[in-house]
Amino acid sequence: MTAVETSILATYFFVLVVLAVYGWHRYYLVYQYMRHRDEEPVPAGQLEQLPRVTIQLPIYNEMYVADRLIDAVARIDYPRELLQVQVLDDSTDETTGVAQRAVRRHAAQGLDIVYLHRTDRSGYKAGALEAGLASASGELVAIFDADFVPTEDFLRRTVPFFADRQVGMVQARWGHINEDYSLLTKIQAILLDGHFVLEHGARNRAGMFFNFNGTAGIWRRTTIQDAGGWQHDTLTEDLDLSYRAQLRGWRFVFLKDLVAPAEVPVEMNSFKSQQHRWAKGSIQTCRKLLPRILQADLPRRVKVEAFFHLTANFNYPLMCVLSVLMAPAMVIRYNMGWYEMLLIDVPLFFAATASVANFYMVCQRELHDDWTRRLKYLPFLMSIGIGLAVNNTRAVFEALFNRQSEFARTPKYRIEGAGDEWVGKKYRQSFLVQPLIELGLGLYFTATVFYALANGIYGTLPFLMLFQIGFLYTGLLSIVQQYSGDNVLLKPVAGTEDV
Repeated sequence: MTAVETSILATYFFVLVVLAVYGWHRYYLVYQYMRHRDEEPVPAGQLEQLPRVTIQLPIYNEMYVADRLIDAVARIDYPRELLQVQVLDDSTDETTGVAQRAVRRHAAQGLDIVYLHRTDRSGYKAGALEAGLASASGELVAIFDADFVPTEDFLRRTVPFFADRQVGMVQARWGHINEDYSLLTKIQAILLDGHFVLEHGARNRAGMFFNFNGTAGIWRRTTIQDAGGWQHDTLTEDLDLSYRAQLRGWRFVFLKDLVAPAEVPVEMNSFKSQQHRWAKGSIQTCRKLLPRILQADLPRRVKVEAFFHLTANFNYPLMCVLSVLMAPAMVIRYNMGWYEMLLIDVPLFFAATASVANFYMVCQRELHDDWTRRLKYLPFLMSIGIGLAVNNTRAVFEALFNRQSEFARTPKYRIEGAGDEWVGKKYRQSFLVQPLIELGLGLYFTATVFYALANGIYGTLPFLMLFQIGFLYTGLLSIVQQYSGDNVLLKPVAGTEDV
């Protein structure tokens, strides 16, 4: 075997081993969740009196959903004399008029609701939230993004937990208004369910750190201030503040059974934009806070879990490396003997991928009586996760090399049912080169599949097809949807015009 072949195989196996380690970590989360499954959080006593609550609604160019959000918040069941609503609008389009009319309508009905408009958008969402706090009157601060439709009992079910003076934040689970709209929305719903039910559920109930998700949660105002306030040096201000607050000793609560319905992206480029922001922000937060977490006086298991949580997106560059090396490694291993390949390669692949299937299978079983019918989506879920590798690898390297970009919010189109249409609406996003790279990788794996078929290497086909379908689906759908209909494209995010 030549030196080049040795290097290829060494790198290939190193990547597989690291991915397998993160795969085994998913089993650990499932174990922790099942171990604490029956430990539902309950309020620690009763409040002497109901606290005043400020609900903050940060919006930016949300003309299709702003009034739906404001109307839903106005229906929340809480004493009106103890409730304040802030519409924090940084919009530069028709959204300002939509939001102002909704505010005036509900103010006329006796709701304490104010409209605050900024023109500089400094600090993006974090800046808007921080600016709103300056005039907020509530002891507690609830936050809802524009695509959410909070239930009327949200405050009645979250506020009692603040009877415990150490509780700093309560997070609800996201629901999905439009999960049945398409395959893409169904996959996103399952991904989000796994994040909330198993990740949040396991971490919270096992006494480890978990994060506020930027919306559908409620904070103790003094917790925000004690942790250093909203900061905008990362794109995930929610994750950043969450870890800073828990390092200060504040306790968080996750309520699995309190669901806040929301709209998931219906268009691939919007989904990618959201994933890019989350991946980049998490690595920025990792750089910022992980050294402090590892040096803190915390139990080892808390530190280890924080490490896995904050470094998880490093898997995407590894996935890209694996994608490039898979074909040459397969050829080399095949020439060495198919027995060794099946004995070593397939078990490592299985360890890295079976944990994903198990993770989301358990989650769906916890939430749905018809969970067995939903298992058919798991191969597509794994494929789309692989297909995001290029998109999220770009995000990771932008964070590592401190490449700054603006907070690109995810477009919402008020898609609630199968008959709703997003083509032709504003806020479409444009990606130029990236879908072509994904399409190229899809064709690369198509050729690899044919090679495996021609040489009878059938054991590798399921794994190769996950990569093939994932890259073809994300690349082709991005291109097709980008040019669907007579739409208005958003200006590309600063510094990413060539992507």
